[in-house]
Amino acid sequence: MSLDKSIRLSGIIYESLVNGPGLRRVLFSQGCKHNCKGCFNPSTHCYDGGELRDMDELLDDIRKNPMLKGVTFSGGDPFEQASEFSYLAEKIKETNLNIWCYTGYTFEYIFEHRNEHEGWEQLLNNIDVLVDGKFEEDKKSNNLKYRGSSNQRIIDVKKTLNMKQIITLEF
Repeated sequence: MSLDKSIRLSGIIYESLVNGPGLRRVLFSQGCKHNCKGCFNPSTHCYDGGELRDMDELLDDIRKNPMLKGVTFSGGDPFEQASEFSYLAEKIKETNLNIWCYTGYTFEYIFEHRNEHEGWEQLLNNIDVLVDGKFEEDKKSNNLKYRGSSNQRIIDVKKTLNMKQIITLEF
């Protein structure tokens, strides 16, 4: 494994139907600073947990599954390893799979600070859907599809960037 092509993951779901539409590969980022009360993945918060994985091996494995409709980046927070996830996203786009990304940051915050954090702009430009915002325990509902709390938005990134206003998707 070459260190320059490694990413720290807390886990992988090889085939998921609940982290976006269709059969998806889910890569869970290790590292998160949001500390949302009631987080269902607190083991992903520390930055030195999980394990280093070779990104090219992950990509090869994704390409080998013809049933996949997309890939989801979850966490932790993928924007804490934006350069690594932007590399993955760029390569995944070559396979015509769609990419969803979950983050505790809001779209507005990411957009406003995209040039201050390495990889943020590239990651934003290479994902199709962003589920944004911290998990808020008092807004939790089991009736929400693809998100944990009602404050979180499912954003069509390409349309939002093109139209310069937030375009959400409803499920």
